[in-house]
Amino acid sequence: MKVEMDKIVSLSLEENTAELQKYLSSLTNDQLISVITNSALRGKKVGTIIKGIFKGSPPNSTEGSNRRLLVYEHCIPLCESGELQTEMAADIIGLLMLETHTLSGSSLAQLASLFVDAIKVGKMGSGKSLELFPTVLTALAACEALAYGKGELSGEEYKKQLINSLCSSRWDPQCVIHLTTMFRDVPLSSDELQFLVEKVLRMFTKLDLQEIPPLVYQLLLLSAKGCKKQVLDGIISYFKEQDVRQEEEQQHGESLDLEVQSIPQDQLRHVEGTAILHIVFAVRLDHELGREFLKSFKTSYVDLCPFSVALLLSVARIQRYEEQVFDLLKGAIIKNFKDEQLQQGSKFLQDLLTGHCSVAQMILDTVKNSVFGWDHVTQGLVQLGFFLLDTFGPKPGPFGKSTEGSATVARTPTQQACKLGGQVLLQSFKMHEPIRGEILEQVLNRLVTKTASPVNHYLELFSDIVVSAPMILLESSSKVTETFDHMSYLPLATVQGLLKAVQPLLKISMSLKDALILVLRKAMFSSQLDGRKSAVTGFLLLLKNFKVLGSLASSQCSQAISSSQIQVDVHSRYNSAANEAFCLEILSSLRRCLGQQADVRLMLYEGFYDVLRRNSQLASSIMQTLFSQLRRYYEPEQDLLPPVKLEPCITAHGDQIYLQEPLAHLVSCTVHCLLWLQNMRQSAKRNDDNSDDDEEEEEEEEGYQSDLQAILESMTRRMIKSELEDFELDKSAEFSMGSSVGVKNNIYTVLVMGVYEILVEYNFVKANYSKSCFEELVELFSRYHKLSEILKEKSGKGRVPSHKTPRSLLSMGFTSTLVTVLFRDTTQSREEALSVLRSNGEFVRYAVSVVVQKIQQLEETGQTDGPDGQSTDRTFRFLCDMTSVLMWRYTNIPSVVEEAGKKEKRSSLSQLCLEGLLRIFTTCQQRYPDKMAQLLSAMDSAEDDAEQDNGAEMNYFYIRQFQRALFTQLTGAEEDFNSKEAQLLVSILSVLSRQLKPSSQQFVQMITWTVKICKETSFEDAAFSKGLLSLLFNLHVLYKSPVSLLLELCQDIHSQLGDIDQDVEVEKQSHFAIVNMKTATTAALLVLSQVDRVLDEVDWLIARKKSQTASDKLGSGEATQTAGQQDAVEKAVTVQLGTLLTALNELVQTALLPGTCTITLLRELSRTYTILTTLVKYYIQVCSSQHGALPTRFEKLVKLSGTHLTPQCYSFITYAQSGEFSGGDDKKKKRRNEVNTAGSAKLLRETKAIPNLIFSIEQYEKYLITLTKKSKVNLMQYMKLSTSRDFRINAATLDAALQEQDASQETTESQDTEETQEPKQKKRKH
Repeated sequence: MKVEMDKIVSLSLEENTAELQKYLSSLTNDQLISVITNSALRGKKVGTIIKGIFKGSPPNSTEGSNRRLLVYEHCIPLCESGELQTEMAADIIGLLMLETHTLSGSSLAQLASLFVDAIKVGKMGSGKSLELFPTVLTALAACEALAYGKGELSGEEYKKQLINSLCSSRWDPQCVIHLTTMFRDVPLSSDELQFLVEKVLRMFTKLDLQEIPPLVYQLLLLSAKGCKKQVLDGIISYFKEQDVRQEEEQQHGESLDLEVQSIPQDQLRHVEGTAILHIVFAVRLDHELGREFLKSFKTSYVDLCPFSVALLLSVARIQRYEEQVFDLLKGAIIKNFKDEQLQQGSKFLQDLLTGHCSVAQMILDTVKNSVFGWDHVTQGLVQLGFFLLDTFGPKPGPFGKSTEGSATVARTPTQQACKLGGQVLLQSFKMHEPIRGEILEQVLNRLVTKTASPVNHYLELFSDIVVSAPMILLESSSKVTETFDHMSYLPLATVQGLLKAVQPLLKISMSLKDALILVLRKAMFSSQLDGRKSAVTGFLLLLKNFKVLGSLASSQCSQAISSSQIQVDVHSRYNSAANEAFCLEILSSLRRCLGQQADVRLMLYEGFYDVLRRNSQLASSIMQTLFSQLRRYYEPEQDLLPPVKLEPCITAHGDQIYLQEPLAHLVSCTVHCLLWLQNMRQSAKRNDDNSDDDEEEEEEEEGYQSDLQAILESMTRRMIKSELEDFELDKSAEFSMGSSVGVKNNIYTVLVMGVYEILVEYNFVKANYSKSCFEELVELFSRYHKLSEILKEKSGKGRVPSHKTPRSLLSMGFTSTLVTVLFRDTTQSREEALSVLRSNGEFVRYAVSVVVQKIQQLEETGQTDGPDGQSTDRTFRFLCDMTSVLMWRYTNIPSVVEEAGKKEKRSSLSQLCLEGLLRIFTTCQQRYPDKMAQLLSAMDSAEDDAEQDNGAEMNYFYIRQFQRALFTQLTGAEEDFNSKEAQLLVSILSVLSRQLKPSSQQFVQMITWTVKICKETSFEDAAFSKGLLSLLFNLHVLYKSPVSLLLELCQDIHSQLGDIDQDVEVEKQSHFAIVNMKTATTAALLVLSQVDRVLDEVDWLIARKKSQTASDKLGSGEATQTAGQQDAVEKAVTVQLGTLLTALNELVQTALLPGTCTITLLRELSRTYTILTTLVKYYIQVCSSQHGALPTRFEKLVKLSGTHLTPQCYSFITYAQSGEFSGGDDKKKKRRNEVNTAGSAKLLRETKAIPNLIFSIEQYEKYLITLTKKSKVNLMQYMKLSTSRDFRINAATLDAALQEQDASQETTESQDTEETQEPKQKKRKH
């Protein structure tokens, strides 16, 4: 063997071609093959030997050509065998590539077939020799003609046949990557490329997970030739499928206890991460690929999945795509939330479309998945989180006030998007260490810089971060300290939120606490009022949370911190001596505030009670402070009246008068602190005997307690004796807020009223149900009432009745107790004393009205004034008590008993109770949405143990109670009907009905009852009918589509208001008695708002169908539709619009009053035509892509619009413009009508409703013409083109005017021509 090798090598080196040829001819094929094999295996001179063989085998001779082919046929399997060294195989293939072009056509064809066969049977495992295949194919394509079967084919065609048979055959999973790599070098037509890409994508599922990333990489390189969208879509849908399978396995795995997962989660996530890196790298290099990628998500968010979200966020790191990606995600998120809201609010849509993908969930899944080393995604997640918070956070309302409270549940799509941003950041913060610093810094920066807009959402996020990872925050406490430095410049609300959030940190970090105290001390002397208020807030918070040992544990600290987190500053925790010194030092700082503005003092008085409850050891200091402050304004001389000095409570600046000391709040704070301490001491006495130590303290406390009690008793006695004059007030004095005298009188009155209120509360608690004390209490109240009547009367006289009743200073707990004893206390021993209060009607009324006021404050701000006002649990408990009492009072005492009060111009007690109940239910739904069942079960003590499960039963029980009450109202005579009360009942029913599940039997009963009431009630009360119809619509839309209901109502309105053509007699129809002459206009407006809602849904459905059709068209044009089987959505849209057109046909013939009603109808008509146009455009799109016949239903709809609506629209336009008005004959009425008509004509002109309507009708007809051409169905046969325009010419009027002009010309012919010219011009201008 060695001999032959050496011989070939030496001959080829000698350039003796003839000898070489001769020698090669003498060798047999087997000998040649073994020479090549041996030299290749030994790795010696194989390159030279092959070169020599090629040199001695001229391609133009048959023998040479065959020998060359033999070398190729042998070398290819040899390289694939895996027996050669890699470099050796690469060298051999390189040599073969260089000589490929010399092969004859038939040899090339044979060689190509060899490759194809090898691939089919899976012999191309290593893929080394595949590099040669593209060269073979390129050489083949260049051949003129090749034998194929019995005939001939050109080389190009032959290559196509080969590629086709290759892509159609079965591929061994092992060689998929090699084949994909190989095809990069093969010139392919676009169809071949598409075929190939589809083949490779189908192979994904057959490959091992680890092989996916390299294949993705090769596919992306291949996409440079085209099919970019297909490649990306294929990769994304593969991972989407894997995610779904993995999730299913996880869910079922838990129930089936599967030991082995077919897709291990961590492996899948790592593969996804690598694939994302490859795609992002490819997008960086190929911008066309990036454009295709973003384009596929722009039309609809339905294609999004956690993988594509992660991919988008990674692509966002490329600067040129950053803005596009976030805009795209923002759009998808907000659209998704809006769609969810639309679907939840409509049974029609829920039935039509099942299932819904949640983009928010996908984004949260991406956060979860990013744990597996997706560092390239985390940065995008942080950006997205802040982008959502910045874009969708609460906006500043007028005068920079926040429009949304933070305590409410996220209801609107924007609130939900904002909440999602917070969740993304919080989860990312918990999971990824490297980005924590950045998140924290950005949150704190925004708290400091965004002073003009509300920052509740950032505060909530910061607070969550502190709670979830306090120790991590301590590592970057310098950032928090930095924020403290800016505190005196921040709005008060931000400071309060910030301090509440960092409170858990102060307990475990001494340095942070010290930094805060320094800042607060500086702020105490700030020139800004807000700065000083911030200091007070901060100090009070510290006092509440740093317990002095021995304090009674009335309530624990609000946020627990685990023991492992406390080892930082161990000495700062229970070092009670240090805490006590620290707290006393703070208190001395706070005493300085007592010389500052009223606002600062007020904060102090409102905060002391909470401090005392949390830190009862500070009692003596706090009480001393309050006591000394109170004595400044107390008149110690027992015979002098009044017992308080009002003069020092005010101050003047220029000619303005200001409140200096909120005296009533001072007394209130003192009283509440005193009462609480006495309570605590009593309960402590009961529990144990005191030591000597405590007794000293007790004596000291007894001292100031008895002093205070003496002062309060003396105040009570003297305040009862005091007349108005003692306070320098008089009922005929000036109370206007415009003059300094009026302001002073107002301030005095409010202060005195406040003091009276607090004395009422103090004496009630002290009275222990003694009759004489209650008589004193009524005396106090009568004084208070006199003042409040004067204030009401005076404020009503001014041009603007600006003065609200001052906020009551009674505590929430006391008002709750008071109404309970007034209405529900049946204890025999208290009967006599309570009758004193119960017999005073004004006092009872006052108690209920304060309850309503407190609830209103809770509804608006989430907390109330006074003690316990900020504790949500306590306020909820009081709410439950109040609900129970108000409900009992309303249901057990019929309003007939109160008829005496009807003559007065104010609401009865029953009505006040109802108003209170309505406010309670709305507050509970907003602030405590999950506690509604608890509230209802507390309403009746008999059912105290009501389970949470039968919350729905409880709810329905109360719904029936209120239904009965309303029914009683409606069955009486119309003159006895109390509209205000009926409206309140309807509002309560609508709030409670929101708690019912639309699928429940109770909901059906509720809607049936509402329909029955609407059909049978004929009271002519517009406001009540509006409430009732709104309730009906809100229920109906959750039950089924409201179009048939709208049609019946439109018929009723038409028959009540009459036709626009006075000669037409409208057939009398009355489906709903609630629609009558008085209420028809209100009903029409409500119906139109419902029409708008239905149009919204239809519009949404058409848009959805359009985007689906577009994506089907891009995907595959197979989906053809026959006219027989119409799509469910299209059918629903057509039916909805058909019924709506019939309803509008009724309304458009109705003699509606000019003004809002007419304009709203014109607007809705114009919108209807716009949506009809959208539907026509959709069918144009369908016709051009699928060539399906138009559904007959749609043709009927077009016919209906042409025959029943368009002509009527034009008549209605004429009616609206002429402002015809069927009124009575008397002059007064006529004159009023003229004014009305003039006003509404102006309104018509300004709103441009008519030209808009005409334009939308004409657009509709324009697109119908296009559809007629496309579908070959004559849709225009139903349309009559109208002459009714905004610049319409009335022929009859024109003739009359021309004749008149002719006559006048005959009489004035003799006059000068210029004179006749002028009036003509004027007339024309006119």
